[in-house]
Amino acid sequence: MTDVENTLPESKQDEAITDGALKTKRKKALTIFAVIVVIIAIAYAIWTLFFNHTVSTDNAYVGAETASVTSMVSGQVEQVLVSDTQAVKKDDVLLLVDHRDAEIAVAQAEAELMKAKRQYKQTQANSSALNSQVFVSDDGIHSAEAQVAKAQAEFNKAQEDLARRTQLSASGAISKEELSTAQSTLNNAKAGLDLAKAGLAQAQSSQKAAQSTLAANEALIRGSNETSTPDVLIAQAKLKQALLDLERTEIKAPFDGVVTRRNVQVGQRVAPGSVVMMVVPVSKLYVDANFKESQLKDVRAGQKATLVSDLYGDAVEYHGTVVGFSGGTGSAFALIPAQNATGNWIKVVQRLPVRIALDPQELAEHPLRVGLSMEAKINLASK
Repeated sequence: MTDVENTLPESKQDEAITDGALKTKRKKALTIFAVIVVIIAIAYAIWTLFFNHTVSTDNAYVGAETASVTSMVSGQVEQVLVSDTQAVKKDDVLLLVDHRDAEIAVAQAEAELMKAKRQYKQTQANSSALNSQVFVSDDGIHSAEAQVAKAQAEFNKAQEDLARRTQLSASGAISKEELSTAQSTLNNAKAGLDLAKAGLAQAQSSQKAAQSTLAANEALIRGSNETSTPDVLIAQAKLKQALLDLERTEIKAPFDGVVTRRNVQVGQRVAPGSVVMMVVPVSKLYVDANFKESQLKDVRAGQKATLVSDLYGDAVEYHGTVVGFSGGTGSAFALIPAQNATGNWIKVVQRLPVRIALDPQELAEHPLRVGLSMEAKINLASK
């Protein structure tokens, strides 16, 4: 030790030694802390760059494309065959509506169809009759033409006789009475000729009328048969509608699922479009996971996801696939959308629903229900 140190009191020497030791310890502690911070930063960077390939949220809920079962006909409910929470298969009968009115409508439609077919056959028969009438009118015209020719010959003869007697009367060879008789004969011959011509014109008019009626009748059936004529097609359409209405008196399940919100009772009168119950397809559920907008940069349709339900806990894990994104955030489709044009606007992180389809086999093993809470984690590294 130096002379100065030798001259210090013993207590002062102890304090100097203690301060030096504390500084050394503090320096070591700071060095260790700095090393730990650097290690943590490096580890976080490595984890972020190479291992952080997931985004997760607990703001997720089970959903389904539920079916509203409605009545397509009006009538009184005859029987309700299901109740709430009951599992049903596709085409199972859910309820029966009184079918007697529908059966009457079917009978009326069948009668209308038979009537339309008979009318078509009658129209065909009328065409045959009118065609025969046209042929008969040809014979009538020929007969009338012969009558005209005969009357014309008689008129010509009477005219010649009158001319000859007129010449003889000038010389006094015949009496005035004979000349008068010849004139009467000519007048009668002319009247007969006019009558024959009128008969010919009437026969020709009758033939034209028959031809017009035949053409109109043929237009009704031209290019069609008993099954394709418009009246028959209309009657067939009415019959199909009546049969469909009769079939709709049995209201069936649209797919496999569970009945919920049944609000119909026996004896109640239902109208077309009235909702009688709902069917939830529990084997085709999905999850709408509401991720923050800052989490969706690398999320794509087709990526794999793992989900955990609050119903079963962490012991049951579901696997799904990202189907797509909603068309807007929850606030955008709210009943009263947010108005951010005011001066006191505060930015709020928005959430966008991401649709995740679930594995049907896993749903069969561990059934879920609509509205249950889920935790969803999407693997960004998956395709």
